[in-house]
Amino acid sequence: MADQDLVDVDPNDPGDGSLPIFRWKQAGRAQLATRRQLRDLGLRPGGQEPVARLECRGGKRFAWLYRIDLAVPKLAMTLAKEAALDKAMAARQTCGTCRRRYFHCLPLKTLGSCLECHDGTPADPASYIAPPAKHLLAA
Repeated sequence: MADQDLVDVDPNDPGDGSLPIFRWKQAGRAQLATRRQLRDLGLRPGGQEPVARLECRGGKRFAWLYRIDLAVPKLAMTLAKEAALDKAMAARQTCGTCRRRYFHCLPLKTLGSCLECHDGTPADPASYIAPPAKHLLAA
């Protein structure tokens, strides 16, 4: 198959040119916002389809635009959601070797541990939470 036979298909674009395309900083007056801008306003798309596309860097990067008036408020964080998020972040921030939990995500896929355990680079004590003390009574 030749390169000219390949077609880039966008699942959200109907293909008939009905979605307007805005360039960088042109969509402000149209009362449209990206997902990130909606999140900053305390809103979410709420099931609505994108109504336009925002392009930058010559069309290489883009974001879908949603109507602000149809957006709905974000869902509140519950204790269960917060606990699940903390558990997931703890898995990404805890070194498997020394069991320290850092304030940033560790390169566990590439290194498998923190830098101190991997190559001896000393870690700043302000960058991690000390592991919990072991209970001697349970031993």
